[in-house]
Amino acid sequence: MCAQNLAWTDRELTNPHAVADKATRVKAMFTAIAPRYDLNNRVHSLGRDQAWRRRVVALSQLQPDETVLDVACGTGDLALAFARAGARRVLGQDLTYGMLEVAKGKRAAASRVAPTYQASDAMRLPIADASVDLVSIAFGIRNVADPAKAIGEFHRVLRPGGRLLILEFSQPNNAVARGLYSFYFNRVMPRTASLIARDRTGAYRYLPRSVNTFLDRQALARLMDEAGFAEVLLRPLTLGIAVIYRGAKQA
Repeated sequence: MCAQNLAWTDRELTNPHAVADKATRVKAMFTAIAPRYDLNNRVHSLGRDQAWRRRVVALSQLQPDETVLDVACGTGDLALAFARAGARRVLGQDLTYGMLEVAKGKRAAASRVAPTYQASDAMRLPIADASVDLVSIAFGIRNVADPAKAIGEFHRVLRPGGRLLILEFSQPNNAVARGLYSFYFNRVMPRTASLIARDRTGAYRYLPRSVNTFLDRQALARLMDEAGFAEVLLRPLTLGIAVIYRGAKQA
């Protein structure tokens, strides 16, 4: 089925997380926007998306001998950030081949090690138990059909003492900032981003709705706790527009 036939409708966007074929729609959507995904990220975050990823790497407390699994890696920006930071090995996983093709084209930008990429589902990782030191996922957990199942997979593949880092959109706590951000995020960005991407799938209408209807900060942190992660902390970024969630697998 072509991407145009999987375009998000107003009814489906009432709660995109409840749509039965969410995974299929998300895959088609990201296939369609992959060629201009990075450009849209830079333009509509005013370049903050890269700074947020660097904060993830800093908060991970990466050690030189560690292996990183970046889930829903998209075009590879976070995987490359870990490679530049000195990881021994970086694995990138994503459901969408189009995004992975863009990521593979960036391999030469890694200073020490080139990430390797693989197409797979976050809920069924083809990774052995207790085999990686860090799992990261940036702006991807809300696109998974069953976030709890994915977080359980992250716990499974981590070694004892390993860390999980989730970077995800949120809502500013300050009422004025929240109002301004809501106008931009819900009204301006979907139009301008769709024009840049030449998108007909409704990807940038899905984006704000997927954030607005997703788990709140406490609920997502609770999923991490229920999966067995300890020392769960939340680090808001840029007035709370994004949040880093960090947890550790008990040794």
